[in-house]
Amino acid sequence: MTHLNVQIPQSLYKQIETLATRENISIEQLVAVALSAQVSAWMTKDYLEEKVQRGSWEKFQQVLNKVPDVEPEDYDKLD
Repeated sequence: MTHLNVQIPQSLYKQIETLATRENISIEQLVAVALSAQVSAWMTKDYLEEKVQRGSWEKFQQVLNKVPDVEPEDYDKLD
């Protein structure tokens, strides 16, 4: 495990401390989970942006044009 020493505003530390207490986990666990979630979000964003660059609106439209123009079944309708 790697240690990371960072400085954060006191107000943020108090929020982290409160959340960790409420969740019954250590501050270190809370920070690790929060950081992991944020890194994952950034990586997902990068992945999706990369996929968009390789996508083709014309090919998407071609696929959509193959879908029959019929009403959905009752169980599949949005109310």
